[in-house]
Amino acid sequence: MSRELLGTVMVSRVGGVLTAGRVVETEAYLGESDPGCHAVAGRTKRTWHLFDAAGAAYIYFTYGMHWCTCAVTEREGWGSAVLIRALEPLAGIPVMYRRRGPAATHDRLLASGPARLSVALGLDGALDGAPITRGALVFRAGTPVPDADVAITGRIGFSAKNPARDWPLRWVLRDNPWTSRGA
Repeated sequence: MSRELLGTVMVSRVGGVLTAGRVVETEAYLGESDPGCHAVAGRTKRTWHLFDAAGAAYIYFTYGMHWCTCAVTEREGWGSAVLIRALEPLAGIPVMYRRRGPAATHDRLLASGPARLSVALGLDGALDGAPITRGALVFRAGTPVPDADVAITGRIGFSAKNPARDWPLRWVLRDNPWTSRGA
């Protein structure tokens, strides 16, 4: 599902305000057997919606300061999701700048990273568990991405000790300026 989400359009209508961006970077998390996935902790208060059925949002708080947004991808109880790592802003760009504040000095910095895009789209724990097919957060079909334009890399933000660090589960639009890191 991580590959399939590339090129889709993530649309937020938080507070009735439209913001949207094209998904240019994703990262897969494969359930309880994946040492990089929150599912290894089991179903807790924090991970509750990670274990929902495919089509739910899993929005979690990390490092005591950032919200990150995932799309749950498997059957209920499995604990698998795709982290949306970066977007190319398409709609509501002035709103994204306002939400991001002085840290956003350029369009490229609006949604290039999971925490940045969550702020830009107004996403937080209030939408954890919400459907991603209707309501305030929706993924819509976008422009198909040819395989030649896709790079697959190891995941980002893992310690060198985590064996899942180098698993090829990060999907990126090759040479795209909107990604969190080039590929």
